[in-house]
Amino acid sequence: MTDAGHEPLGRGDTSPPWSGTAVYQEPPLQAMRLKKSYRYGDGSELHVLQGVDLIVEPGEVVAITGASGAGKSTLLHILGGLDRPTSGEVLVGGERLTGLDDQEIARVRNRHIGFVFQFHHLLREFTALENAMMPCLIGGMEMDDARGRARALLEAVGLERRLEHKPWQLSGGEQQRVAVARALANDPVVLLADEPSGNLDHHTSERLHDTLFALSRTRRLSMILVTHNRALAERAERILLLEDGVLHDVDGSGP
Repeated sequence: MTDAGHEPLGRGDTSPPWSGTAVYQEPPLQAMRLKKSYRYGDGSELHVLQGVDLIVEPGEVVAITGASGAGKSTLLHILGGLDRPTSGEVLVGGERLTGLDDQEIARVRNRHIGFVFQFHHLLREFTALENAMMPCLIGGMEMDDARGRARALLEAVGLERRLEHKPWQLSGGEQQRVAVARALANDPVVLLADEPSGNLDHHTSERLHDTLFALSRTRRLSMILVTHNRALAERAERILLLEDGVLHDVDGSGP
């Protein structure tokens, strides 16, 4: 968790973002004083987030836990630019999301953030390779380069023999591994995972968790994992509890 006096860092130079070979020096993700409220038709308000502060360091894995309905997914969506806070700031890869329009936020997401959700959201009509290529193509990468990047990532998650299979031809665990490869296609500075194994059996979940942590180590990839799975949370460097709209350190967590 951040200190109240910890000022956000700017990029400070023109060096490229972390790309798997260079070391990304500044915190990949920072959130300051995040609040999120919903107003009902009768004028009443639901306060979901009430001042969330968070700094994630390069290569750090942070688990966020909490009761159902506590706002964990809402927080993750705000951190990833899929939703906007009522107030507060988010910086991803040194870029402020505050004040950006939808197109600019989409650019930041595609450049800096990888997402893995409970359901893989793969495009049914495309192969595993084509699904993993998609972020690269959206980002303007040449077709051959995108294909090479996607192939390497699918091999890294153990799917070198499934490149031409479509989602409906893959097991649940294989589908999620394609989703992980797709999430890493543009070398994001942070991976956001919302119950990534919540739809899988225990054995398949463990294999997926091993894959995620191996990728984090080898690529110095920062991750935020929202999960109810205690075993998964305990593999993280820090465990944070979202309660009453605020993040709290869980006793015993941390490096």
